[in-house]
Amino acid sequence: MNNTPYVNHLGRKHQIIRLLWGITWAVGAKWLPRSVGSGWKRFLLRLFGAKISSTAAVYSSAKVYYPANLEMDEYACIASDVDCYNVAPIRLGKFSTVSQGAFLCTASHNITSPNHELITSPITIGDQAWVGAEAFVCMGVTIGDGAVVGARAAVFKDVDPWSVVGGNPAKFIKKRIIKDA
Repeated sequence: MNNTPYVNHLGRKHQIIRLLWGITWAVGAKWLPRSVGSGWKRFLLRLFGAKISSTAAVYSSAKVYYPANLEMDEYACIASDVDCYNVAPIRLGKFSTVSQGAFLCTASHNITSPNHELITSPITIGDQAWVGAEAFVCMGVTIGDGAVVGARAAVFKDVDPWSVVGGNPAKFIKKRIIKDA
């Protein structure tokens, strides 16, 4: 067995940025009521490299690991207690929503290696898609336009556009059809 210690390949600069970001969010935004100060929160995220539309919303209790790896289009929303573990990029399309307590995870460890090196892959959430409360979305997953991920689902594979999935692992339930008002 190889007893080589784990090596963090993200580097010192990454660690310093993460530290500064954590302090900035804790002091400048986390204490705000959840849906108040959206412009200020967008400003703080942009200060650390996020690409966020002026109409996107991030709730105060959301956790964004690395803002430079976050992109949010028009009216995209990250709700309360969402954990964006975005070691790799996370992109939210127009009018997409990630509901409270969801976990977007862009990194894991190589389980076939004795050193368990960090592996990463981006997550893409399409336009008008909705990730339900407390759902888990694994690295490398694309959630298609208009798709719905049910509450507490665990998504390990891509979700087709305009489909509804749920369960662990997430399975196709039905097509999503938008009715006229």
